[in-house]
Amino acid sequence: MSAAPTIFVDADACPVKEEIYRVARRTGCPVQVVTNSFMRVPPDVTLTVVDAGPDIADNWIAERVQPGDIVVTNDIPLASRTLKAGGAALGATGKAFTESSIGAALAQRELMEHLRSFGEGGGGPKPFSAADRSRFLSALDAAVMKAKRR
Repeated sequence: MSAAPTIFVDADACPVKEEIYRVARRTGCPVQVVTNSFMRVPPDVTLTVVDAGPDIADNWIAERVQPGDIVVTNDIPLASRTLKAGGAALGATGKAFTESSIGAALAQRELMEHLRSFGEGGGGPKPFSAADRSRFLSALDAAVMKAKRR
């Protein structure tokens, strides 16, 4: 097995930070939390506070992700950039972004932005559930094990 992957967390709206910390401790993965405002993190987690502004945290992560690393984000363009860099991208509900799914996800995002510009759509995401949390834990475990086998 190779070295443990770094888990990057696009943290500003991430509802599964505690789950990430638990999996990381159990699997020996370093965690890099990236945000544009200070937040408390455990002493074994690295916090990086970047300037506020669109895509600054995403750019910071995308510039540093290495093949085998894992990025936890709901940001589809960041997920796409992660895949291009050879990393794995997971949404907070445990949905893994893949080379085969990212194109459709980007297209749907564009369509929803277009509809919102006309006052359509909206409503935001569904409330985060216990099933989402459980699915995320399983998906993160699987992603770490896959990265360690690389």
